[in-house]
Amino acid sequence: MTVLVLGAGVIGVAAAWFLRAAGHDVRVVDRREAAALESSYANAGQVSAHLADPWSNPSTLKMLPRWLLQADAPLVWRPRLRRDQWRWLALFLRECDRERYSRNLLHLAAFGYYSRESLRALRAETGLRYDFHRGGILLFHREPAAFDLAAAAARRLEAHGLVRRVCSPAECARIEPALAHMQDRIAGGIFSPYDETGDAHQFAQALARLGAERGIRFDFGVTVKRLVQEGGRVEGVEVEHADGRREVLRAAHTVVCLGPFATALLAQAGVVVNIYPVKGYSITMPIADEAAALRIGITDAAVKVAFSRLGNRIRATSTAEVADFDLSIDRRRCEALVGHVQRLFPGAGDASRAVHWAGLRPTTPSNLPYIGKTKVPGLLVNAGHGTVGWTQACGSGRALAEILAGRRPEVDFPFVGAD
Repeated sequence: MTVLVLGAGVIGVAAAWFLRAAGHDVRVVDRREAAALESSYANAGQVSAHLADPWSNPSTLKMLPRWLLQADAPLVWRPRLRRDQWRWLALFLRECDRERYSRNLLHLAAFGYYSRESLRALRAETGLRYDFHRGGILLFHREPAAFDLAAAAARRLEAHGLVRRVCSPAECARIEPALAHMQDRIAGGIFSPYDETGDAHQFAQALARLGAERGIRFDFGVTVKRLVQEGGRVEGVEVEHADGRREVLRAAHTVVCLGPFATALLAQAGVVVNIYPVKGYSITMPIADEAAALRIGITDAAVKVAFSRLGNRIRATSTAEVADFDLSIDRRRCEALVGHVQRLFPGAGDASRAVHWAGLRPTTPSNLPYIGKTKVPGLLVNAGHGTVGWTQACGSGRALAEILAGRRPEVDFPFVGAD
């Protein structure tokens, strides 16, 4: 069958790869000049199957009043006169309920594992290189009370198959020697030994090149204008080329992988999804001192900052700014990230060459993405992955190929359109 994939971020490229591997004739369109130049460009770089927690959780609900008054809070709310923003917030607060959070966490973990194994199988098949490292991810706490809660949760989750190893400060320093200088300031850590890090931008571009060699057609500089609907089904899309020329692209199935822009396009067919853009910041700097640099993925729970080692670079990522489609860069946020790197890994990075970036995370209130067939024949969705798009990219593509073949993916996850 002919399949049209809208969007060439890491989600769209991975979807195209698995659909092509299933034997479909696949065409990808994207408004940018190459793959993975927006949300996938400079994200955290962590493939975190067992340490990814939904943002909507009871502890977030408890911290919200304080964060609303804190200029450098990890979660920032910029009110807009948009009903969809306020509706998203109301649904987000509902998902902070403990029972909903627990259910979402288990779905997130199950799908994260499915996706991580799909990524590893793809890597073994293709030999792709993208500055990946399989050393695990360590989340450390500074406050004893917060660590005790995290440790108790990790032990409870063992019964559900989540591998979260509880570590003492000394164990944290052994796992990541770059933290040894601050061992006395660490209360403890939670280590996921099977998770990994890697550059999503490099991965998506390498996979797109290989996919093109295997028959996937990529059309860049092409903007999707509207869905083409005939006889109650979606038959493709109308697009606009860089020179202003309009064209209708037809396909048996159209897959929407447009991140935060999926909401408006799906609404044309009467499909409602609760995806809102949440801005995140990152900085990337070259390594100046190898001995002082981190080796694995690190998350500082106290400040909600994630750090990754990507080849000869250090990346730090933080902040959830609910501020519509604003992509402006707040330099104070980025400079704060540079400061976190300097304090946590003194001398490791060249701060004078730090590159600042901001991107939009397509986030759902539950932190679970929409993947599957919509109620409209010919129209599928693969969007809303939030902070774990890199983690879930290969699993999402693999699951879509299974769904299109009429099979249920072998993972416990609430796919769109599933019975």
